Amino acid sequence: MDPKLTEVSQYFERFKAACVREDIDTSANLLSQLKVLLTSFRSLPPLFEVTPNAVQELTIARDIYEHAVLLSVKMGDQDAFERDFFQLKPYYTDARKRLPRSPQEHMILGLNLLRLLVQNRIAEFHTELELLPAESLEDPCIKHAVELEQSFMEGAYNRVLTAKQTVPNQSYDYFMDLLAKTVRDEIAGCSEKAYDFLSTNDARQMLLFSSDNELLKYINEEHPEWEIKDGSVIFQKAKETAPCKEIPSLQLINQTLSYARELERIV
Repeated sequence: MDPKLTEVSQYFERFKAACVREDIDTSANLLSQLKVLLTSFRSLPPLFEVTPNAVQELTIARDIYEHAVLLSVKMGDQDAFERDFFQLKPYYTDARKRLPRSPQEHMILGLNLLRLLVQNRIAEFHTELELLPAESLEDPCIKHAVELEQSFMEGAYNRVLTAKQTVPNQSYDYFMDLLAKTVRDEIAGCSEKAYDFLSTNDARQMLLFSSDNELLKYINEEHPEWEIKDGSVIFQKAKETAPCKEIPSLQLINQTLSYARELERIV
């Protein structure tokens, strides 16, 4: 085996072992070294030069970037996820004819779709979806993300929150937790505008918590301005503390009349 390929393989084994131990610092350090070593392989994107070990080099590089994406999820680093995913993507597209499909491909593509959904980048979500081949759309990881987006757009927040129970892979939990928080914050914001108060039971059901303790923890951490009293969650205090924006009605009326006069002159 080529000495450079042997060195990368050895580093990669150490990197995988550190990931299994969940030694994040060591994993991140080894990943940085691996990325530097990969720059010596001319068979990798964007060059794609034909070399004696091209297939092995492409395969190990793809495996490294797949592990890098999953490491970024463990670290909770969405920026690192995006960087590593874009480095990995050419191996799923441009190198498709050079390599057999990775068993991790659909899982990671689904993770990326979920990330875009969490970041409310819906246009990019649909762009990525359009680029997938028809057979990929039937994969459970891709279907899970698509069904989530449909539920989110329909406002079926209960389906979004309960979808965590059916995630196709444990690595999805990080983004599902972020999505659940986004949904709960949206429900909470609507609730405090629509009601003066709710019973704790109704508030728990509306926010889709399974216990009162989870509800209390959420209120203490996210909405300390809410008041819990006599078995009710009172929103009135939040409304009173919310700043009222003054509408410049006289200015708007003058602008409207000015537009009307200008239109008359044009006609």
